[in-house]
Amino acid sequence: MKYEGMIIRPPSEADSLLLQVTVGCSHNRCIFCPSFKDKRFRIKEYPEIEEDILEASRYGVIERVFLCDGDALIIPQRKLVPVLESIAGNIRGVKRIATYGNARSVLRKTPEELRELRALGLSLVYLGLESGNEELLRWMKKGVGPDEMIEAARRVREAGMDLSVTVLLGIGGREKSAVHGSDTAKVLSEMDPRYVGALTVMIVPGTPLHDLYREGRFQLPDTFGFLRELGAMIGQSRFTRCYFTANHASNYLPLRVRLPEQKEEAVRLIRRVVEERNQSVLRPEFLRAL
Repeated sequence: MKYEGMIIRPPSEADSLLLQVTVGCSHNRCIFCPSFKDKRFRIKEYPEIEEDILEASRYGVIERVFLCDGDALIIPQRKLVPVLESIAGNIRGVKRIATYGNARSVLRKTPEELRELRALGLSLVYLGLESGNEELLRWMKKGVGPDEMIEAARRVREAGMDLSVTVLLGIGGREKSAVHGSDTAKVLSEMDPRYVGALTVMIVPGTPLHDLYREGRFQLPDTFGFLRELGAMIGQSRFTRCYFTANHASNYLPLRVRLPEQKEEAVRLIRRVVEERNQSVLRPEFLRAL
């Protein structure tokens, strides 16, 4: 397999075949994100991708494939369809194909195109919401607002794909911590994804967010401030059926919660930890990572 630069994938794709179909991220402007900064975005040519697919076909049965890098859905339909057809025709045992997406690239696809991709095996899209607050989305340069996020989620779901949404605890800083938590819960409820992954923002040198932090123009909530945001996102949300996780290495309180069934239990746990300021149940700082 031929890879250009560091490959980024969701934790849940650890056992997947990583097939690089684009290099870098088509947006690549988010102020908190250190990924793909060393790459000039491009869509790989089909012969490059097919060569990797044919190599993978010799590995035996492969149940999961993840399309890298930052946003395979930006690929025009006439180029993306042959990739999925080649995966289906050459790799044995594939049960799931997944990719990162962003709202703009999803909205560039027609509902018919998304349904075609689903029929060809693309069954899971990872979408970074980060925050449901319109002002924060604009500030962090996501390129879309809450309405576009909600519409993109609706199109993915209606195409028959599962949706996994990522949110960032702490991205509102101390000043907007409360509104970030409550607005994110509202938008998540409208998006109604099958999965939600809550990460805690990590300030990485070289990013615009790090510059703001160093200059004193951005202050992170304290440890229990992050947890109050998490409690708001879980407690104020309304999901049909969602597996909500906060077990990423960046998080202080690892959680896996099935919603709505375990909502009250999770909210009580978070409230108790915050009220007691119980550090013993939290992940130590030296173990936290991206």
